[in-house]
Amino acid sequence: MLGARTWLGRGLLLPCARAGLAASPRGSSSRDKDRSVTVSSSGPMPAGGKGSRTNCSPSTPQKVPNRLINEKSPYLLQHAYNPVDWYPWGQEAFDKARKENKPIFLSVGYSTCHWCHMMEEESFQNEEIGRLLSEDFVSVKVDREERPDVDKVYMTFVQATSSGGGWPMNVWLTPNLQPFVGGTYFPLEDGLTRVGFRTVLLRIREQWKQNKNTLLENSQRVTAALLARSEISMGDRQLPPSGATMNSRCFQQLDEGYDEEYGGFAEAPKFPTPVILSFLFSYWLSHRLTQDGSRAQQMALHTLKMMANGGIRDHVGQGFHRYSTDRQWHIPHFEKMLYDQAQLAVAYSQAFQISGDEFYSDVARGILQYVARNLSHRSGGFCSAEDADSPPERGMQPKEGAFYVWTVKEVQQLLSEPVPGATEPLTSGQLLMKHYGLTEAGNISPSQDPKGELHGRNVLTVRYSLELTAARFGLDVEAVRTLLNTGLEKLFQARKHRPRPHLDSKMLASWNGLMVSGFAVTGAVLGLERLINYATNGAKFLKRHMFDVASGRLMRTCYAGSGGTVEHSNPPCWGFLEDYAFVVRGLLDLYEASQESSWLEWALRLQDAQDRLFWDSQGGGYFCSEAELGAGLPLRLKDDQDGAEPSANSVSAHNLLRLHGFTGHKDWMDKCVSLLTAFSERLRRVPVALPEMVRALSAHQQTLKQIVICGDPQAKDTKALLQCVHSIYIPNKVLILANGDPSSFLSRQLPFLSTLQRLEDRATAYVCENQACSMPITEPCELRKLLHQ
Repeated sequence: MLGARTWLGRGLLLPCARAGLAASPRGSSSRDKDRSVTVSSSGPMPAGGKGSRTNCSPSTPQKVPNRLINEKSPYLLQHAYNPVDWYPWGQEAFDKARKENKPIFLSVGYSTCHWCHMMEEESFQNEEIGRLLSEDFVSVKVDREERPDVDKVYMTFVQATSSGGGWPMNVWLTPNLQPFVGGTYFPLEDGLTRVGFRTVLLRIREQWKQNKNTLLENSQRVTAALLARSEISMGDRQLPPSGATMNSRCFQQLDEGYDEEYGGFAEAPKFPTPVILSFLFSYWLSHRLTQDGSRAQQMALHTLKMMANGGIRDHVGQGFHRYSTDRQWHIPHFEKMLYDQAQLAVAYSQAFQISGDEFYSDVARGILQYVARNLSHRSGGFCSAEDADSPPERGMQPKEGAFYVWTVKEVQQLLSEPVPGATEPLTSGQLLMKHYGLTEAGNISPSQDPKGELHGRNVLTVRYSLELTAARFGLDVEAVRTLLNTGLEKLFQARKHRPRPHLDSKMLASWNGLMVSGFAVTGAVLGLERLINYATNGAKFLKRHMFDVASGRLMRTCYAGSGGTVEHSNPPCWGFLEDYAFVVRGLLDLYEASQESSWLEWALRLQDAQDRLFWDSQGGGYFCSEAELGAGLPLRLKDDQDGAEPSANSVSAHNLLRLHGFTGHKDWMDKCVSLLTAFSERLRRVPVALPEMVRALSAHQQTLKQIVICGDPQAKDTKALLQCVHSIYIPNKVLILANGDPSSFLSRQLPFLSTLQRLEDRATAYVCENQACSMPITEPCELRKLLHQ
């Protein structure tokens, strides 16, 4: 930890509306939180008194909007009627701070963040706070999803000088953008164990006047320390560490923190963290005959099953909420994020490949059904998120979870028909309530509902297997399945009449790239062309609306306009490393699912652009942002944690390996080695923080399979061989369709493809490793045997 821990006295952790988030859960980062955490500073200061918090309510418009009214971001627009002289991040604000010699107040959040709403309603709508901010500070509001570079830099400061991080993130900067005080959510007034926002502003105002030079010196010292601490470079190292060693250490660290009963890797809160599940599946594959391999498979499958049965999954409308506030996956934080749906669809599809259990494929289908219905835009793109809060009824104040919870009375009225054949009088509502754990008093404990907003209400969570529920009432299992599904459909129809949570209709290139992967991989695994079509439309959207042909660059954001149109900010927000990495991954997955080589060609062009814009030619690895875009920021970072989203460097390592497999270009293999070498120290120190990169390291040091199918793309025998490959879990491979045309894109990249012939004019498969190919195979069952070896 750098600098003084806090200048605000004792009681560093502010209380949360649900389970506290004092520390990051293993495998997830502070970016996974929108909770109150700590206040931190680069220099010592004093503290103050008494606290309160208002109820959530819709923003009350002022007569005159501030300059945020001209922005496109839904989050910034939520603050457009605050009595605060807000600026967007940009030169105008920085020039004002320097000219007037004022500190910058930087507030970072996102539009579906519950605690961001709370602070806006309590503090930023307050006239006195508005005057303080406007007179003594230059106030800057940032949407973290638009500017992840700004968010990462100042979150690094908050985490390094306190015990955690989260959103809203509030940081005070010098006019030269160096941080000197930081924190997360502040209540308006002081409490016994927490300091209020008013007090913080008054103390900082006073210290800026009295001790400005000390603050500036401390800020420069901390920034220098952060710069040294965040450096990721190859140094004198020539090669990355042993993949087998890192693999083993990562597994052991996960095993130590595993929850045997409920799955997952923390007490509470619990995050889905698909990167961990993906690592465990890969570990199982390379250790299938060992006890640890079986253990890894069991850990991942059990976690996925417990999550799918828990309240973190929306059993009525499908999709997953952001995280669980308890160990049992029961009471969620109710917002739904696009990146979670994308990654979990892949995780459940992989679980189906490995286990053959249709429970997992049904969950994957449900996730994508939710995305298609609620997050898809007419243009083919995907919107970012749905809020946790919504009004219980029209005209009422929003409450967290109101859209998703149920009373016993509501269910009884909707499902009052008797169930024939039961051993006791039973309605379909009673059957559903028994299976999903609904009670008259509600199944949400007071500790998870401190304001009593959810008293008497229930979150659906599976309490019994279908077999146990059927046995309890003397019913057939399939009859119970049908009754429950019918009941859930009636609840879904009834829920349509409730006010919906706010939709963040911003569309991000990175998350759309993840969603292309989600639809492409699941569609390929399940053999569902309609899902692959969603992926194709998502890729077309990215190329049409988020790609600048002239410069070859991706844009970061675009926005849903009126009448199904797509709008852009002016000037455009250009893409960050994660945008390129996640889109390239999506395109590679889409090529393997659709065998349309145009997507592979575009992936290669985007990888070239990524290398040009972000590659560190001296230290290895990729910076998170372009040098020009991040000009003025005190740090230029390389993200080094796989959390709720994978690190873009981890994904890039996989992309480079796959692109080398598709093209044979040595430069991409060299870059992959340099990247992994640059992260050697991080990998050795805490491999569990980078499970996706550990997977890439293992893949690099093993042998990549090139699975080549020679055949007519439309022929049944070709499709049968392709589907055979898709049905098997083989993470370290590329799948290539060779149609016999020597002038095709892939034939030009890999000349050896022209030597592979069809056997007796039938679709033929070859499995190539280390520049040697297997004997030709025409039967899917023979191909399956070979791939399982």
